[in-house]
Amino acid sequence: MTSAAVPEHPWLLPGALAAGAASGARPRRTTRDWLVDAHMFLLALGWAVAVAWDAAQPEPALAGPLPHEWLQGLDNVLGPLACVALWLRRRWPVGLAVATLPLGLFSATAGVALLIIMFTVVVHRPFPQAALVIGGNVLTCFSYAAVRPERGFGFWGEVAWAIVFLGSVLAWGMFVRARRQLVLSLRERADRAEAEQQLRVAQARHLERTRIAREMHDVLAHRISLLSLHAGALEFRPDAPPEQVARAAGVIRESAHAALTDLRDVIGVLRADEPAPAGPDAPPGPAVERPQPTLADVPALVGESRSAGMRVEIDDTVDDPGAVPTGLGRTAYRIVQEALTNARKHAAGASVTVRLAGAAGTGLTVDVRNRWPVGGRPQSGQPGGPGERAAIPGAGTGLVGVAERVSLAGGRLTHGRDETGDFRLTAWLPWPA
Repeated sequence: MTSAAVPEHPWLLPGALAAGAASGARPRRTTRDWLVDAHMFLLALGWAVAVAWDAAQPEPALAGPLPHEWLQGLDNVLGPLACVALWLRRRWPVGLAVATLPLGLFSATAGVALLIIMFTVVVHRPFPQAALVIGGNVLTCFSYAAVRPERGFGFWGEVAWAIVFLGSVLAWGMFVRARRQLVLSLRERADRAEAEQQLRVAQARHLERTRIAREMHDVLAHRISLLSLHAGALEFRPDAPPEQVARAAGVIRESAHAALTDLRDVIGVLRADEPAPAGPDAPPGPAVERPQPTLADVPALVGESRSAGMRVEIDDTVDDPGAVPTGLGRTAYRIVQEALTNARKHAAGASVTVRLAGAAGTGLTVDVRNRWPVGGRPQSGQPGGPGERAAIPGAGTGLVGVAERVSLAGGRLTHGRDETGDFRLTAWLPWPA
């Protein structure tokens, strides 16, 4: 239960409705239960004392006289014992009702105690058990009316009054039991709803972290592959002119700075769901997530790869690029980014062609093609021969992430060597009219 669902005065609740009672363990008495039990005991004991005193009078008024003196003495002893047994009624209601059932045949001092015990059975036990206990006490009414006849009522009048009292106890107990079951069902429903809400929050957080991890892979793999390409150029041409070395070093520095910026943004988003400290000396909150790339950023991505020494051609025939939905453009951008990253990793030096085509209502096609590398080095996701390994290590999940993106967008993805021997990655994405 949440703090908002905690009752204001829990000590006023019965043990059956207290916190933890629905777990299956026997409920413990609350303050309210102790007060009720004490009042019931005093009420039943007071009635037993009053009936015993009244029976000693020449003309009893509370109950009819018994035919034998010893039977009245037995009643005066068993009545108070039944009152003491009321302290056990919450733990063994049915057993106590069965044990005290013979008292209904003749005892007047135990009358209130028997009614309280029957009420407890009706409240705490299913209806079949309660009906058997009430039915047994109805049968004892005939013996009681015959043994202790009261003036002015007659046999059947006394039986009718006893049945009315027992029926009232049954109806009242069933009402209290139904109300408690309703409260417990509402509590269980609230707990289930809260648990489901927490599960939905956890699932949403997991999906968001998965999305962020996928973005991290796409962005950092692209940046680091550029770093590796420039560093490889410096390693291959140690005697290059100082201007070229300085330019390559500058590109490496800028790419490293961009990679660190992207990493900081991703970590900031991951930490965004942590509670921020309050106070004037608290550090500033996480930075606002930068705008996500769209289809209009693909030319800049291609230009960045060209500046790293890749031979990339772009053929953009998209009708009205400004009308491309944001989510669709971001997916297309990530597909091109991953394809260029794979080309740098596994087909260094090969020319790459990026083709974008489509229109609203017909869909958006992203096609990236590059020459198969000399020596047969496999593309990402393609099997290779023994000892064949890409110069830039990869996690092997690039095309898996692309396939997931395309699947979530409702599109289709194909990749592999085509009939000309080139490696080709083609994605079709739905573009609503």
